[in-house]
Amino acid sequence: MITRDKAIIDDLERFRCLTRDDIAELHFTNVKNPINEANKALLRLRRMGHIGVSKEHRKYLYFPDRSIKKDSSKIGHFLAIASFYREIRTHDTPYRFEVEPKLGGKGLPEPDIFMIWKKTAFYVEVQNSVFSAKVMQAKLLRYEAFYTGGEWQRAEWQPKDKKVFPVVWIVGKGKYDTKGISFRVLQGGVNDILALYQKTN
Repeated sequence: MITRDKAIIDDLERFRCLTRDDIAELHFTNVKNPINEANKALLRLRRMGHIGVSKEHRKYLYFPDRSIKKDSSKIGHFLAIASFYREIRTHDTPYRFEVEPKLGGKGLPEPDIFMIWKKTAFYVEVQNSVFSAKVMQAKLLRYEAFYTGGEWQRAEWQPKDKKVFPVVWIVGKGKYDTKGISFRVLQGGVNDILALYQKTN
């Protein structure tokens, strides 16, 4: 198995599922025909039994060997996370990008993404739909409890000289009330946040 094949499998395990176009953009932009080369690689990996495919969607979806169910209700959510990654990567490749990181036990936040991008740590919430104010408030209160508890300061990625709580970035539809929150919360798409950073930096 070549290095690129292993990288494709690693990304399928990280994102849980990807479309052919996702894989072409992530791994084949340096070749003359990314789509054809992606198709060849995916067919080879399928025949070798390293990945699975679902043909039940508008586009074929590819999965690692051990994965979520191919009819999972979370597929759209994972594809939205991959789409977000592709978008931010066009501006700057994240130093670190983890899907559904585990922050601890029950009652703690469950971010969709932890990333370090543009020298800033983020917990990202990717919203495919508009949440009710009550649901979002409950999410933010879990982050508030996590912030107050201080456990985040012991994360292995933390700088030694100054501990930083990641910026909570809510991506997607809707605007939510974040008054009184002890940490920084950003809301909006990638271009919105980049414009904000350009103004403040």
